[in-house]
Amino acid sequence: MKAPHLFVYEAPEEALEKLRKDPVLAPLVARHGRARWGVHGVFPALVRAVAGQQVSNQAAKKIFERLYRATGADPERVLALEEAGLRELGVSRVKARTLLALAEAARAGAFSDLASLSDEAVRERLLAFKGVGPWTVDMVLIFGLGREDVWPASDLGLVQQAMRHFGLKSREVVARLGTRFRPYRSVAAHYLWAENDA
Repeated sequence: MKAPHLFVYEAPEEALEKLRKDPVLAPLVARHGRARWGVHGVFPALVRAVAGQQVSNQAAKKIFERLYRATGADPERVLALEEAGLRELGVSRVKARTLLALAEAARAGAFSDLASLSDEAVRERLLAFKGVGPWTVDMVLIFGLGREDVWPASDLGLVQQAMRHFGLKSREVVARLGTRFRPYRSVAAHYLWAENDA
């Protein structure tokens, strides 16, 4: 079950032109077509990202589906479940406490202005929450706010595909690779993620 999106991000022609000039990404652009992804808003993206921390994509999907079915990714409904209710849905104790803290913050309006902030300001705001790390923030920037120049270098799927396609040997080199795709790093990441499902 997918959360309804606020809008669909569609890669602009300038992004496609840039990536088509890259000898490694050009075949991926040709294979997968114009990059598109749903942008769901900050709190639903946080719920999805927290559910996906340190578990397989399949497990993350199942947990999120249960969470969404029970709460609609609505802060009030998450809070109403309390820790015990979240645990019954398969959420770990640590993640349940993170979700409750984030839901409380969302209810208080802590995320209402994030769309107007820079990526770094968003990072600073979100990283203040226990249980929210760089990967979670990257997911929110891309899938919650629709930012097009984010390089989620700690994402395992991206790392694996970058190593495979670019012949890289370490995460550090993958992290540096992102500069090659500015200002459309999120779009480049999309094409590498698409290879996970190919």
